[in-house]
This record gives sequence, structure tokens and C-alpha cells, in this order.
Amino acid sequence: MVAFSGGADSALLLAAAVRALGPDRVLAATGGSASLSRRERGAVREITGALGAEHTFVATHELDAAGYRENSRARCWFCKDELVTRLLEVAARRGLARVATGTNADDLADPFRPGIQAAARHGVVTPLADAGLTKEQVRTASREWDLPTWDKPASPCLSSRIVHGLAISRERLARVDAAEQALRESLRRAGIDAYDLRVRDLGDRAVIQVDRSAVPEVQACTEALAAVRGTGFDSVEVDPAGFASGSLNTIEERQSDGL
Repeated sequence: MVAFSGGADSALLLAAAVRALGPDRVLAATGGSASLSRRERGAVREITGALGAEHTFVATHELDAAGYRENSRARCWFCKDELVTRLLEVAARRGLARVATGTNADDLADPFRPGIQAAARHGVVTPLADAGLTKEQVRTASREWDLPTWDKPASPCLSSRIVHGLAISRERLARVDAAEQALRESLRRAGIDAYDLRVRDLGDRAVIQVDRSAVPEVQACTEALAAVRGTGFDSVEVDPAGFASGSLNTIEERQSDGL
């Protein structure tokens, strides 16, 4: 079983598994979580179909865990622990020998990855990391194999948009999902290209992050700002620093300083 998020890492792993074992011996499984966006839910079906792999959504219940809802910096531990537990149950019923994740070598170099630690305690395997493949090498190999995900932007779960300490709920996740979808549609109509895009939930306030080169255009796009505000935020602003992976931490620091 490949734990399939729809990103570049898990897509390369799935393609390799299908090549090595054949499609009859591989199952792609995605956590059917409230933190999975509608956009990504559709994408995983398209990608697994293109690779000829069987796919299933597996129900997860991380919102039942207080540690997840409280949204501390250890939130990912509770999410991944729940996901892997459910995947192992399905794998056992299907007679599958292993559950594999798309963790790469760069991921293991990060000293604080509670989700990876939670998965490891369940004995999942990490073929990409074991082979020493970095993110750059994953993308290079994916391009050589003509995988549609070779240049796909990272798309972590919707919970990663919510500032730490702000309680996670289905309603809050749905609002972030709606805000990002509304923003994408507005930017498309305005002819503004944004490779990376996030709407960060700071409670009553939303912060839009896009590629730094696109920041001035998005700041001037009143339709886009109104679209995000219309999903339930009192105020919306565009981060002048632009998008950067892990930048929610920087926003939190600025917020604590009253900036």
C-alpha cells in the first residue's frame, strides 16, 4: 500500500511500485480527512487513474483527538498516527505486506517532523528516503518518467493553514478550502499567475500568500481580496514577503509582536 497524498513524492513512489510489482499488487490509499481539499481530492483520483493503480479513500478521525484539535506544533503527530493506523487496518484486510510513505531524504533531515516520527513507530517503510532521494531528485526522476506531478507545487493539508493554537474544526477547514478555491478562480479571471498559493487563517483575519513576483498584482486585485473575505473573514491582506514553505511560523511571530 502506498500512502498517497497526490504530491510529487507519493506519485513517484506509486509509479515505481506499479512498475516493480504490477498494478494488481499495489493499492494507493488516501486519508479521507476533512483537511483534504476538494481540489486535491479530485487530483488523487486523476493521478492514480493515469498510473493505472487502484485507489481508495480511507476514513480517518483525527478530529476526534484533542491533541489534533488543539493545533499545537505537534498536531501532525496526531494526524499521521491516525492515518497510518487506519491504513494498516485496510492493508491487513487486503493482505498487503507493507504500507509505504513518500517521505524523502530531505524530510528526514528536518529535526522536527512529528508526523514522520508517528509513522515510524508503526513500522511503515520509506523507499524514497531509504534510496537517499532528495526532493530535487524526486522531481527530476518524475520528469523523466513523464509524471504529471513532476512540477506540482507542494500542497500540505488544510490544517497547515491555521495558525497554531487556533482550534481546528470542520467548519474552519471548510472555510480555508473555500477561500483558496475562491482566490484561485479570481486570479485566473484576472490573468494573474501564482505557482504557490495559500490562505492563512489567523482567526477573523486571513493572510494571502503567493509567489513574491505576483504580490503587487494580487494586492491590487480587489476582486480576489473580496472573494476571500466573502468566505467568512472580517479582513484580508496579502503578505508582502510572499510565499515560503513554513512561513506560517513567521506570521505567528509577527502576530505575537503586534505587527
